[in-house]
Amino acid sequence: MPKIYDVAVIGGGPCGAMAAEQLAQKGHSVVLVDPDNRIKPCGGAIPSRALQDFAIPESQLVARANAARIIAPSGKTVEMAIGDIGYVGMVDRAHFDPYLRKRAEEAGADRLTAKLDGMEESDEGTLDLTVVQTDGETERASIVIRARRVIGADGANSAVRRMMFPAAKKPPYVFAYHEIVESPQDAEPEIFRADRCDVVYDGRISPDFYGWVFPHGGQTSIGTGTAVKGHNIREATKALKRAAGLQDCRVIRREGAPLPLKPMKRWDNGRNVLLAGDAAGTVAPSSGEGIYYAMLCGRLSAEAVHASLLAGNGRALAQARRSFMQAHGRVFLILGIMQMIWYRNDRLREKFVAMCADPDVQRLTWESYLNKKLVRRDPLAHLRVFAKDLAQLFGIPAGQR
Repeated sequence: MPKIYDVAVIGGGPCGAMAAEQLAQKGHSVVLVDPDNRIKPCGGAIPSRALQDFAIPESQLVARANAARIIAPSGKTVEMAIGDIGYVGMVDRAHFDPYLRKRAEEAGADRLTAKLDGMEESDEGTLDLTVVQTDGETERASIVIRARRVIGADGANSAVRRMMFPAAKKPPYVFAYHEIVESPQDAEPEIFRADRCDVVYDGRISPDFYGWVFPHGGQTSIGTGTAVKGHNIREATKALKRAAGLQDCRVIRREGAPLPLKPMKRWDNGRNVLLAGDAAGTVAPSSGEGIYYAMLCGRLSAEAVHASLLAGNGRALAQARRSFMQAHGRVFLILGIMQMIWYRNDRLREKFVAMCADPDVQRLTWESYLNKKLVRRDPLAHLRVFAKDLAQLFGIPAGQR
């Protein structure tokens, strides 16, 4: 008879690893199941506060970005310096994810290099999970593990969601692709800077999202995303590389995957299964930011599962989504509206980039990003931004505002 774990966490990215670590620290028996065979395409950006919130040592940062450059379809650029309120930390997922999985193991979680192949609910309310052990891409034996609760933190194409939730319960997503290349040694600063993230709003690069050039110290992530079928994001990425002067840099790896951009309306089945992270749709609209939200989602999921186990029922599982949306639902709503309005065509993208030159916009943007909440201490600044936003949208001349 297989060992009965309190919790099986499926997926060992930032969300799953954080959930496993937190649950093990609370004294639960945990197994962390992850195939350890691929890296998600990701710009690698985290706000500086993430180091404190999740006890991440600075040694995990491969670079710090102190500014972003926003690039319009016309080629016009806007520099957005962060100033002294923080920085954007850059991590390399090839090293960051294994570091988090090791933390979970050191906290007491069992690690299993495997992928989920099947899941059934027993008459006793536990879950029997069939997993196929792997060695890189090579599959080995199938085994069965049993758990009282399951956290599905296995990405946008979640096997847990597919097996335990209706097919319609799938968040909308864009498909992202990036290439990791060697960073240049002596690039022209007006083209590429190691301490600056470039964000490109151009319909040729993405008709409904954006492209990015994010330096990671000795490496750089160059990529884009879109939900428009038929748009060639590999060719778009080549164009980004040429524009950034990186076309001759050696390619280290190429990765593609969907990014969900809207939290699901329900993350749990009311009994014993909880979705988390990308599987639940917690990637920020407009920006595509996911690492911080994934780690927070892992922590909240651990708290909800802990409460559920103590109560002996599944009602507490719903508190994970409730807590997340109370803290960040309004931000996600505003970002979604912003993407819907400003990303529609190049005429609006041009106006959006022009608006980013405004000091109020820059300050509120960075403070909201770094603090992970809407800035409320300066309501007049919000009113000024709202007025300028409408003026840009409807083409009202400056003298009529």
